[in-house]
Amino acid sequence: SGAMVAGVGLIFAVLVLLFHSFFKPITILTALPLSLSGAFVALLIAGDELGLSVLIGLLMLMGLAAKNSILLVEFAIEAERAGASRHDAILRACRERARPIVMTTVAMAAGMLPTALAFGAGGQFRAPMAIAVIGGLISSTLLSLVLVPVVYELVDDFEVWIKPRLARLIGVT
Repeated sequence: SGAMVAGVGLIFAVLVLLFHSFFKPITILTALPLSLSGAFVALLIAGDELGLSVLIGLLMLMGLAAKNSILLVEFAIEAERAGASRHDAILRACRERARPIVMTTVAMAAGMLPTALAFGAGGQFRAPMAIAVIGGLISSTLLSLVLVPVVYELVDDFEVWIKPRLARLIGVT
């Protein structure tokens, strides 16, 4: 659990540097709980337990979920800089980035399927990891294409609202 907290903290720090904002990374990090919830539901359905291999899979899953959100948010920011309205930028990001996100999910799930079916030596140990990753990928992909754009708008509205207030507070004009 300490590795996960450290990983999320490092992701947040890198995203703050990348986007020059403390608020945009929050949008990206909203995908992480979605991926974890899907992983836990998949484990529950399969009747598997949370073990070391599952925790390793969850770290990988959080990285993929963050990558998918970064694709959406970065595309929307670039479209806004090019002159598109925020709403149009978000719609265009979802339209343009949905295919690469879905392709990554399908490829990863297909690659993990033999492991989830416990083929090969040691398959029983690795199967719960693959099941968790596949479940998390499916949930994070479906929900991030819906939730991340909504959170992006909400966070951007909050950022627009709070920036003038913070500027007055610290004396910047």
